Amino acid sequence: MSDVEIWQLRRRFAANLSAMYGAEVPAYTTLVEVSEAVNRDHVARHPQAERLGSIERVTAERHGAIRVGTPAELADVADLFAAFGMYPVGFYDLREAASPVPVVSTAFRPVDAVELAHNPFRVFTSMLATRDGRFFSTDLRRRVDEFLDRRTLFDPQLIVDARHIAAAGGCAADAADEFVARAVAAFALSREPVDRSWYAELTAVSAVAADIAGVPTTHINHLTPRVLDIDELYRRMSERGIAMIDAIQGPPHWHGPAVLLRQTSFRALAEPRRFREPDGTLTDGTLRVRFGEVEARGVALTRKGRERYDAAMAHADPAAVWADHFPDSDDEMASQGLAYYHRGDPTAPVVYEDFLPASAAGIFRSNLDTDTEAAAVADESGYDVNWMAGAIDRPIHDPYDLYDATAQEAPA
Repeated sequence: MSDVEIWQLRRRFAANLSAMYGAEVPAYTTLVEVSEAVNRDHVARHPQAERLGSIERVTAERHGAIRVGTPAELADVADLFAAFGMYPVGFYDLREAASPVPVVSTAFRPVDAVELAHNPFRVFTSMLATRDGRFFSTDLRRRVDEFLDRRTLFDPQLIVDARHIAAAGGCAADAADEFVARAVAAFALSREPVDRSWYAELTAVSAVAADIAGVPTTHINHLTPRVLDIDELYRRMSERGIAMIDAIQGPPHWHGPAVLLRQTSFRALAEPRRFREPDGTLTDGTLRVRFGEVEARGVALTRKGRERYDAAMAHADPAAVWADHFPDSDDEMASQGLAYYHRGDPTAPVVYEDFLPASAAGIFRSNLDTDTEAAAVADESGYDVNWMAGAIDRPIHDPYDLYDATAQEAPA
């Protein structure tokens, strides 16, 4: 047996990424502090507050987001995250959102209830959809692909070591800290100068495209703490003078069971960056690409429940019709087969562990300066869940299959 198990590596990875990101984006530290205060106050006022996870789990919980450019880079991410017990779950096509983003995504996370209870770190990982002619002309795709092919996001030895750790189920104690440190460093914000004209050309397509293919490295785009009362969090952050996005994404606030996922964030901050001008000179400037997101998680919906959710969210005012689609008690949610509960017990909801593409795209969009415009041509890219599974050479888990299995078990 390994000295340091995979879940322990995952816990260190999440904590160290959080420390690094807090040093890079100080407003994130404020977000974490306010989240922890809201959680403490909420638990003190509500006896059932820990029904969706202990305060210890909720306080430690994070999800991150990264962006890569190519299938090979995505495959490296899959190998790296496997060393932390994080596997691809779900396929998200943000190109089809109301505010389209030219990426396809999956989320790497633990898939076992016990592992989730140990540490539920997740990383929403997006890949640039350069094959989609609605966003990239043939010429631009060629030049983007050439740029991406020239870079190496991850030290090849880091990926080799990750494969060995994943296969062994952990590593020796004297190797753990070094491995985690190298993995964290791979997601630090680069200080290399940005080619201004190239970045601007990509920004004209999409600010997300520029953030992926306009720079030589990847980085943590945001880290997200979990909060038990997101409306109160939004209020307290605004009181501190931190500019929040205009709304909370996801289902509306109401008095019945919280479902799926609600998210909000502070607006992307202007961060200092060095630029290389067309004449080769270096100048100082700023980029707005990273923001502080926070989330509140509810009970996972069954396929039947998700159909109800989609119907309610299609309404002009979802809050006005929410009670027409969902009962206001866990007993009724369980009896109608709308949500998952451990062994059918309505006092033991199964936490939603995944993401909502419309909310993800909404968060991305609300933090960008320009809209993405897709050309009126056919999408012949072939991007789908099967394509992605082949690209990373591993299965992509269906979230419903995981919830079906979890619901048969006692709470972890």
